[in-house]
Amino acid sequence: MASRSALINVMHKAATAASRGMLRDFGEVENLQVSRKGPADFVSRADTNAERVIKAELQKARPDWGFVMEEGGVIAGADADAPVWIIDPLDGTSNFLHGIPHFAISIAVKDKGKITAALVFDPLRHEYFFAEAGQGAFINDRRLRVSGRRRMAESLFATGIPFLGRGDAAAHEKFGKELQKVMAVSAGVRRFGSAALDLAYVAAGRYDGFWERGLSSWDIAAGILLVREAGGFVSDFASRDRALDSGDVVAANPAIHAELLKTLNAANNDTA
Repeated sequence: MASRSALINVMHKAATAASRGMLRDFGEVENLQVSRKGPADFVSRADTNAERVIKAELQKARPDWGFVMEEGGVIAGADADAPVWIIDPLDGTSNFLHGIPHFAISIAVKDKGKITAALVFDPLRHEYFFAEAGQGAFINDRRLRVSGRRRMAESLFATGIPFLGRGDAAAHEKFGKELQKVMAVSAGVRRFGSAALDLAYVAAGRYDGFWERGLSSWDIAAGILLVREAGGFVSDFASRDRALDSGDVVAANPAIHAELLKTLNAANNDTA
């Protein structure tokens, strides 16, 4: 059985509290009050309410820490060295608003430039993925390990499709080439619409790898630590430890990561 630290218990309590209203709203999804933020990017009452609850719970437990939040922006801590909570109160908002049961709450701690604790909670399946640096990754009471598959042909991957509102036609063309290359050498590619859960699923061995560009820190901060603590590799597309800063992430088990990178980069270097 996994032994949760005081810090993970704080995160667990905050996510659980936020999920109650979220699940009620999901049951009445057609009646949600929704406003448009941008192309294919919505904010819902569930988003803002969940973030408010999470912030209140975390602030009560760690009053001196700062925040980086999808909806609420940046709030400085008591001093420049204070740890920072990185929060996505509802990752998979579009799924949520269309009644698709695949979304999650993501909470991470960044301390001295490193992600040191992470939690991704799927409230519908009641799955808590959590990790602390150097302590391993877990789902509820079970230890997580990335998959042991060693061949791309046997591997299943996840990705995200870039939004036209966030980029341009060139981004879609680049993604199309990557998708074509990976599909040609793998067992398949899935697009489920929640980067936090995609990375948690890599940590759990459900996916063998994941790639996406242009993500925000709250989309991937928790998932990056989950994958690494489950024995996986995470990098940007140049194989550097800059995924969190750049928003460009490639995650996979150790046997597949280099080959996935090679495949993705070959797609972008292909002039044919």
